[in-house]
Parts: sequence; C-alpha cells; structure tokens
Amino acid sequence: MKTRYLLTATFSLLLAALPAAAQTPDASAAQNHGVASNWKQIAIPPLPPFHPAEPRKLVLPNGLTIFLTENHELPLISGAATVRGGGDSESAEKTGLVDLYGSTWRTGGTEKLTGDQLDDFLEARAAKVETSGGDAHTSISFHCLKADFDGVFTIFADLLRHPAFREEKLALAKKQMYSSISRRNDESADIADTQEDILGYGKDSAYAAEPEYATVAAVTREDLLAWHKQHVAPNNIILGIVGDFDAKQMESTLRKAFADWPKGEPVAQPKVAISPARPGIYLVDKPDVNQSDVRLISLGIDRHSPDYSAVQVMNEIFGGGFSSRLFGNLRTKQGLAYSVYGHVGSQWDHQGLTVLGIATKSETTVEAIKGLWEQLDLMKKEPPSELEMQRARDSILNSFIFNIDTPSKVLREQQTYAFYGYPSDYLEEERAGIEKVTADDVLRVANKYLHREELKVLVVGNAEVFGKQLAALGPVENVDITIPAPDAPLKKPQPSGASTKSEAQPSGSTPEGLALLAKAFEGFGGKDAVMDVKLLRLRFKMNQGSVDIPVLRVLAYPDREVMLMHTPQNDLRQVVTPSLAFLTVDKRSTDLPSSVHQSELEGLKRDFLNVLQHSGNEGYTFRAAGKETVSGRETTILEISAGGIPVRWWLTANGELAQEEFTEVDPTGPVKTSIRYEGYKNFGKLRLPTSYLMHNHDGDTLMHLEEAEVNPTIDMKVFEREPAAAAK
Repeated sequence: MKTRYLLTATFSLLLAALPAAAQTPDASAAQNHGVASNWKQIAIPPLPPFHPAEPRKLVLPNGLTIFLTENHELPLISGAATVRGGGDSESAEKTGLVDLYGSTWRTGGTEKLTGDQLDDFLEARAAKVETSGGDAHTSISFHCLKADFDGVFTIFADLLRHPAFREEKLALAKKQMYSSISRRNDESADIADTQEDILGYGKDSAYAAEPEYATVAAVTREDLLAWHKQHVAPNNIILGIVGDFDAKQMESTLRKAFADWPKGEPVAQPKVAISPARPGIYLVDKPDVNQSDVRLISLGIDRHSPDYSAVQVMNEIFGGGFSSRLFGNLRTKQGLAYSVYGHVGSQWDHQGLTVLGIATKSETTVEAIKGLWEQLDLMKKEPPSELEMQRARDSILNSFIFNIDTPSKVLREQQTYAFYGYPSDYLEEERAGIEKVTADDVLRVANKYLHREELKVLVVGNAEVFGKQLAALGPVENVDITIPAPDAPLKKPQPSGASTKSEAQPSGSTPEGLALLAKAFEGFGGKDAVMDVKLLRLRFKMNQGSVDIPVLRVLAYPDREVMLMHTPQNDLRQVVTPSLAFLTVDKRSTDLPSSVHQSELEGLKRDFLNVLQHSGNEGYTFRAAGKETVSGRETTILEISAGGIPVRWWLTANGELAQEEFTEVDPTGPVKTSIRYEGYKNFGKLRLPTSYLMHNHDGDTLMHLEEAEVNPTIDMKVFEREPAAAAK
C-alpha cells in the first residue's frame, strides 16, 4: 500500500517536471520522446543515502552524558533525562515501586515547592514537567517556550536532584494503582497480555511481575527516597535537550547546573531470571465473553542477534499487516479472525517473546488454533515470493523515516542507542541489513525460530462453548487469575509451569481457634440448625438518612445470591452466581465487571453461615487472636481463612458474632469494612442478628432484619436473567 503511494507520487513529480509538449496523451509521441506511457515503465531510483544528522554529544567530568540538538523552527525547548534502573530490578515483595516512584516523583514536588505549587507555575506558562517509571529505566522530561526555559529548567533540575515524594501524593498514587489492579481481569485482552508474559518468561521473572495490593501497600516514602538516592546520579543519566537555543550557551548552563553533582555508584544491569512455562495448553475460563483471545507463545531474540534483520522481514511477511500470510489466509479467506498477527519478538536488552495471536468467536476457537499451527508450518516450508519480499522490505524501510522525521525523534533515537550500548549509526546499519535480506534468509530464520513443539497455547474465553474440543488437542491446564486479597500473604516462588492458587494459605488451625469455632455454631443455633440451611430469604429495612429502603436478599448456599432494592428513584436487582453477575436498574440490565463479580463471590464465601458450613473443608483455618471489648461486651477475636479469603470475627462468651472485619475490593481499590451485629433472635432453629451496622470509608449504614425464612419454596429462576415472581 505504501509502495503504491510512493510510485504514484514519483510519477506525478516526473510529469510535473516535463515540458508541456512532453505531457501529451499521444502514446506514439511519448515513445518518440523517450517518455513512459505506463507507470510500470518508470524506473524507480534507489533510496538516497541514509545519514540522519546526529546531535552533539558531551560527557561531564561527573559522568553525565548529554546530547544537544539545535532546532530553530519554533521558539520551544524540550528535554528528557533517562535514568538507569527500572521495574526489572525492584524486589518481588514491593512490585510496583518503580511505577509509584514515577508517579510520585513529579506530583510529590521538591524540598522547596509542593507538587500543587509546581502545577500552578507550569500551567500559567503552558509548560510541562513529567516523570515516569519503566521496565529498564525511569525518566523525567520538560517542555516549554524558549522564554520560560530558565524557570522550567530550574524546576526540572530541582526535581532531578531534590524530590520530596510527599506522603499524600504517594497515598493518591497507591489508590490509583489499587483501582488498576481491581480492573485487571475485566478485559480478555488484558488477561491475555498478563498471562503471555507469565508463560513466556516465567511467573517469578521480573519481566512478568504484576503489582498486587500487598506489594503496593508495602511501598513507603522511605523506599522512594532510597531508590532515588541509589539510581539518580549523574553517571547513571543520559540527558537530551532539543530546541531553539545556542548549543554553546546551553552547554554552559548545564555545566553550571550539574558540575557540583557528585558521582554515584554505577547501576548495573540486573540479571533477570527467565524460566518459561512448559509447552502445553493453558486456559483462562471467562464465561462473560462470546469470543476468545488466543496466544501461542515462546521466547524470541534480542536486537544484538545477527538474525535480527532477517527476522524483521520474516515477521512482516508472516503476520505484519494486511498483506501478511496470517491476515490473508485466516481472516480474509477463512473468516476466522477479528484480528490476527504473528512475530518473533525482540527487545533492546533481553529476549522478546514470539507470539502468534488471534481473536475469534468462541465457536471457532479450536479451528483458529489449528489455523495458526498450519500457517506456522507453511511459513517454514514455503519460501516467500519476490512480491512478498519487496512488500516487506518497502514497508520496513519506508517506515524508518517516521523514526527520524523531527529533530526530537533523532535525539530520542540517539539517547536510546547510548542507553542500551548500541552504535550511534545503528539505524543506518539496520537499513543496510534489511536491504540485504534474501528469501533464503527468511526461510532459514523461520525454521530456526518458529517451533510448534515449544509453544505455550493460551486461550482466554468461554470454556463452556469450546472446552471439549480444546481438550481433544491435549491436556488443558486451568490458569487461576484470582487477584490476591489485600491482606493475603505474599506468594512464594513456585516451579515454572506449576499450577498454584493465587493466594498463599496461612498457618493451620489452633486448638483455641477450633474451640471458638464450636462456640460460634452454638451462637447461631447449633450445628444442626446451621448445616440445615440451603436457602435463606431475608427482608431488611436499610436506613438511608431519613428514608427506610426495603431490601430483599435471597441466598442459595454456597454461591448464589439475588438482592432486590426499592428506592424512591429506582428498582434495583443484582444477581451473582459463579457464571453470572449483573445489575438491573428498573428494566435495564448491565453485566458487572469481572473484578466486581470476583469480589461479590468472595463476599459470599465469607458469609458467616457459609464459613460455618464449610469449616471442615481444606483451606479453612481458625486461630484465636486475643480479646477486645465491642459495644460493652467482652469478645474473643477469631482469625479465619475461608479458603484463602481472610476475615476476623469478634465472638461473645455465648458464641454470638458481635463484629466481623474484612477487606473487599471496589473500583477505587481495597476497602476495609466492619459490621457490628446485635439483637439476636430465633428464626425457627436458626439464630440470627437483627441489627447490622456496617462501617467503611463511605460512612455508616444501618440495616434491620425484619424477617428470615429458612429453606423457603422459591422459583430458582430468580438467579437467572429474567426476574421471577418468587423473588417478590
């Protein structure tokens, strides 16, 4: 497509350059004058020599590397400092530290000015100073008018050397990250991206690390200050500035700003473990979708590889665009894909991942996997045609201009090469390498790097539709994507490829804990009464200011619930089952996000009757944890793990539950909630509290239990999409 555009443009320019007499439509006249009568007769000249202008480079005595590029087109100046050290070197128990560092570096302000004061100063000048954290580096940048450079650069330099990382900004950054964690499993593509890294690099590799509530909560302001002190030193920084300035004057400014900055300890490149999962079929069951995200994964190469150029051309032919083999065969001809791609990946400083990906409807999941396998085998057997080779080379070479079409991009390229230790003419070498690639080279690297037997097949989709067909391809390992609870113990390293639960289990039950458990049974009417409950219909009145709102809750133990609420504005109905979670407001129904679905299921698992009914199951533990007074009553604390879901109970001497405390997740992150129970009353043999006072960051909510029916006769369609009369 790009080749056709270039040919057309060249033809137009040639015609414009010809004298008017030569532009006659008469073919014989054109031939007599040596002018082409068909665009195919036009000889396309080779691309001109490729020598992008390099920025001026200098190194200060303290090791600070500087690149300067003058650009007087507009009265603007921009700069960026790249600092060695990123997320690939943070500790596992504080995963997320570098992201928090990148967020709080700028918003936390300097020792002299708060982040809010910096906002006011910069916004008044339409200027920017921004910070970020990455896998291998952290960075700080600025952009401003030439007239405002002195003031903006002073802020930039002060943040570089004297950041404050104020506590309130760290707390805000954590809250934002908690929200991101809670939404991690909402979209199939996000799940696939996460699991792709885990299967490709190994779940204990820093290249696959994911922040969790506990690891984010563990990061302190002192950690950020320590990270800054360890990494941000002049000999660990590459600084680039581009814009409307005189290079000699800028050099003088920089020497004055940074000459007194002493060297620090050099930051070494971390040795990151790579332990890919074993080849096989890995399934993430996501019942709420009607299409599957499929990835075939193995290790790729790094950019130092002598095969890099040949691999780039192969990638373009195999799965690089609309004219690629994967697109043409699996999407255009067979209609199997919404999107499809495939490449042998490469990174600057480590191996990338080889990934073949396809998005397809649920019913064609297995057919799509077989299609990817078939195309992989054909890529190793069928050499590319000359047309495929030409298209691939043109696509890659024509895109090079977009890496260097502005002085700032040229500067950024040079900073990248210097950071990762590549020669300054790397892009020119890459172009020369692409031009030399032959069809034999493409076939050779296809056979060298595409190995079906090494692939991990990852499927994210609705297993109910394709599960049996998938199992026919080989053993299927179910992947647990449960987000660990905020106060769950951190995971211990496991052998790569092992199937483990997302949360580590606490220590086992203690005799004192089991004695409290026996008391709790008595507090709810005895073990027989508790174990007999299969269905429970509860009618509450919820106090909302001066308004009492009727609430109906129907529970089918262990894992189904429907709640009906009638407010002055709306009628609400929420249904949660293992495969279904939705909210209906009046007559409009909306599926709950998967993170909310998961949180609701955990809430059901934590329900006090559910805990008692499953107290003998594996993974349920009970430990006594001291005494406290609650609402004037002396209680003993019982710490519980309900199959990995932590909860604390405060039990009175007669076994009544006076209070419980737990942490749940909403879209803003983890929320600690406590509920106080009073006014116990018998409903048949079962004994339940009638007063529920719930407290969390939103304040207090009081609910009064008016009626409870054990094992009522109801229509089980109440737990389906359409409301049933039995729920009313």
